[in-house]
Amino acid sequence: MEDIFEFADDLGPAKIIHVHEPTVGLKAVLVIDNVACGPSIGGLRMAPDVSTAECIRLARAMTLKNAAAGLPHGGGKSVLYGDPRVPRERKERLIRSFAHALRNEADYVFGPDMGTDEACMAWIKDEIGRAVGLPVALGGIPLDEIGATGWGIRHAAEAAAPYCQLDLRGARVAIQGFGAVGKHSARFLAERGAVLVAASDSQGTIYQPAGLHVGDLMSLKDSGKTVCDYNNGQKLDREAVIDVDCDIWIPAARPDVVRADNVHRLKTRMVLQGANIPFTEDAERALHDRGVLVVPDFIANAGGVICAAMEYHGATQAAAFAVIEEKIRANTKAVLATVKSERLAPRRAAERMATGRIKQAMSYRRFSLS
Repeated sequence: MEDIFEFADDLGPAKIIHVHEPTVGLKAVLVIDNVACGPSIGGLRMAPDVSTAECIRLARAMTLKNAAAGLPHGGGKSVLYGDPRVPRERKERLIRSFAHALRNEADYVFGPDMGTDEACMAWIKDEIGRAVGLPVALGGIPLDEIGATGWGIRHAAEAAAPYCQLDLRGARVAIQGFGAVGKHSARFLAERGAVLVAASDSQGTIYQPAGLHVGDLMSLKDSGKTVCDYNNGQKLDREAVIDVDCDIWIPAARPDVVRADNVHRLKTRMVLQGANIPFTEDAERALHDRGVLVVPDFIANAGGVICAAMEYHGATQAAAFAVIEEKIRANTKAVLATVKSERLAPRRAAERMATGRIKQAMSYRRFSLS
């Protein structure tokens, strides 16, 4: 219990629930971090190596992200221990069992995350009626298919570029994790004239300083292949993407991929955090000290949850994209203006903005901070 409570502070977490159902092989965790702004929305992550500590950190990232985006929702997260590539029938049984166990936790709304998709959300919706990121047939907006998070990454890039004297046209981009977030970030940035020079997935890195064809790379991934099947580039190991000389580096996979022991290898002018908590705090500090602009996760990658929240409240895809553009541009500019005027690290400026909104919301609750 000490390991769990070392994460606690005056914002949360409000509730941690461990679910274990041996008859189906279910082992999972839900963390509801803070619901002052409204019921929490957060993704269900499925992987063999998830943990309660990771779930707590991700739930806090969702609290900050939803508050920074001005959404009427708090932050939560759930993780399910297991290989997301198990047979569909087994995966459905695990996810339905987890949802059923949480049927009375009305302060949490499931969304898709690493290892889960809109079909998983449809199973949850059928079980308990609380899920976003649903299939179109159920009234959903397909977040991964349309690239809602990647759309937000593009607008964060456009808003941030002047702060490091970067022209997006011709800017060299490297993406660590060419999945749902990474590939659409590449697509939308390519539309602005940026050049994708490197991309990685679990099987390796493909590098081409003259530029990779984003459409061809997306087609490979959509057909179940790896970036290393791309036939016009240098094939490297998956960690080599950290070493690529670029203008924009986008982490779009797991937490803590850049740490104190490898941050010195990063050669870029700007980082747009497409994944949640992709850097350790000391790595971000080191980059800030070097003059590298890091746009924090809960500012840059909020497009997905903004779209999910709008779906939950009945909005259209077009309306969701318009709001993603508006909110992410405004928040990126507000954070970086504070960075410039007060010489704060971007994460500190972003946390101050989001925490101020959360504490104001908490002051209106029956049991407030005062």
